[in-house]
This record gives sequence, structure tokens and C-alpha cells, in this order.
Amino acid sequence: MVNQNLKFDIKNIKAIIGLGNPGPGYYKTRHSIGFRVVDEMATMFNASFSASEDKEYCQIKNEELNVYLLKPLTFMNSSGKVLTFLQKKGVKSDEILVIHDELERKFDDISLKFGGSAKGHNGLKSIIDFGGPDFWRLRFGIGRPDDKANVSTYVLSYFSKDEENQISSLINQAINLILQGG
Repeated sequence: MVNQNLKFDIKNIKAIIGLGNPGPGYYKTRHSIGFRVVDEMATMFNASFSASEDKEYCQIKNEELNVYLLKPLTFMNSSGKVLTFLQKKGVKSDEILVIHDELERKFDDISLKFGGSAKGHNGLKSIIDFGGPDFWRLRFGIGRPDDKANVSTYVLSYFSKDEENQISSLINQAINLILQGG
């Protein structure tokens, strides 16, 4: 059940998972925007990722934050496997923020949400299957293609040149939204 009274506070978040597909050919695709956000966040806090078989992760620990940043190295529909690592660390689902692309929001529309369904997003579906729906989400709008039949091609495509020119600014907006609590 979704608690509508919850207020996002970065101090209550113990893990931030950026969704994406592994491999350099996928890094700048729409579907991998979550990777780019956590990479920039790690850079901002001088954190370095360590790699394991199924994930890259680092920890930001200072006076204000104590949070893991994670990038699942499985393909999107197996992203939930990363929750095993977090469960071993004692992280509860409502202490997790997942950053993902969102078809239902126009490009440049970024918002926080708690709980809900996967809405057809296979990465979210995998996380819900592993740990339930009650986690925070940062929805990074990528818009919907004109031809709805080509959604999978669209999410695996690169941003347009105009969109890519805005990505750095939007990633910084997303990080500020996270750090300031919405």
C-alpha cells in the first residue's frame, strides 16, 4: 500500500539505483539515463565505482549522506537482482530510490514518486518482482514515440542532438531534486 503522506528526504535514502543497460553502446540511450545520473552524482561527491559480477556500486558517506549508488550490470529486465546486495546491507525498500526513464512524461519532465506499478518498464517490473512496489522513483521524462509500436526501438535509441545538448543540465536538475527532497 502506498503511503501518500511520505515526504522524500535524502537522509532516509540508503540506496540510489540508476537503471540502464550495460555496455558502451547503450550508455547514451534513453533507457540508460539512470546510469548517467548516478555517474554524475558519484563524480560530484568524488566517489569511485567498484565492479562485481552483476553491478557497479560505490558509497557516498559524509555528514549529510550515507547512500549506496548502484548500476545493475544485468540487462534491464533483470535489474531487480541488485536488491540482493541491498538486502544483505539491511536496506529496506522504502529507503531505495530508483532512477529510470519515463515514457509517459515529456522530455525534460523530471519528478519524484513513491510506489506504484511498473507501467510497462521492464527494469521497474524486475525490481518490483524482487522487492515489491514500495520504493521511491525519480522519473526522467523521455517522451513517447509517435509510433507506439516502436517503443522498444525508441527507448534503445540515442537522444536527438537537441536533447543531448540539454542532458547535462537535466541531470544536474535531477540530482538537485534528489538532494533537496523534491
